[in-house]
Amino acid sequence: MRQIQIDDPADPRLADYVSLRDVQLRTSLEAQHGLFLAEGEKVIRRAVQAGYPVRSFLMAPRWVDPLADVIDAAVDAQVYVAPEPVVEQVTGFHVHRGALASLRRQPLPELSTVIRDARRVVVMEDLVDHTNVGAVFRCAAALGWDAVLLSPRCADPLYRRSIKVSMGTVFSVPYTRVDTWYDGPGVLQAAGFEVLALTPAVDAVDLGDVHPPQRLALLVGTEGEGLSERWLRAADRRVAIPMSGGVDSLNVAAATAVACYALRPDR
Repeated sequence: MRQIQIDDPADPRLADYVSLRDVQLRTSLEAQHGLFLAEGEKVIRRAVQAGYPVRSFLMAPRWVDPLADVIDAAVDAQVYVAPEPVVEQVTGFHVHRGALASLRRQPLPELSTVIRDARRVVVMEDLVDHTNVGAVFRCAAALGWDAVLLSPRCADPLYRRSIKVSMGTVFSVPYTRVDTWYDGPGVLQAAGFEVLALTPAVDAVDLGDVHPPQRLALLVGTEGEGLSERWLRAADRRVAIPMSGGVDSLNVAAATAVACYALRPDR
């Protein structure tokens, strides 16, 4: 098995892995080079199984054998092996799962392709927190939803934090960005979806009283402000999760989980 031993955290060959906590730097670097990072054996395996080509690996020695089959299959990828303190200096944090991979991004599919056979779709409007984006993907995968759509300003599902929170489900749930964001609900309605806006608004219908239609698109809005007024007006129905205890709403990821369960395909 090919291995390149690394002892210097400043080694230029590790440029893909530098300063993983610096969101602005990482966003620029990953966009420029068309790459993303996967962390941990399970997530790396899911990314490779989804067809993303591996550029390189960076791992502590103890992870070489568990990932041997993945490494052997990625014949064009460099395998950098370094002591954990060196990996920590490169990345800027302790890599608990001990292994990282740099993978090439793929072009996003057309919207028509993603929704063609879908019955349940989550649509995110301007969620900017990578943790929330990853959590929504995990909810969609766990509760049997078919696809996720993102407005242009949503956080990157392939950012390391999003991938980690999603447990790699960003690789299994089909998704794309809706370039026609302004008319997003209309595009889905034209494709045969009933569009439901998740909101705590007083005129919203109790989620428990909704009989789910055959094809359903659930709109969820940005942290804090929620859905834009345009998307609220464009939806076929507004739905709400009943609250008590003086709480007016849930975090967007938690609210999405509740709604995805209530509106699941087998209900």
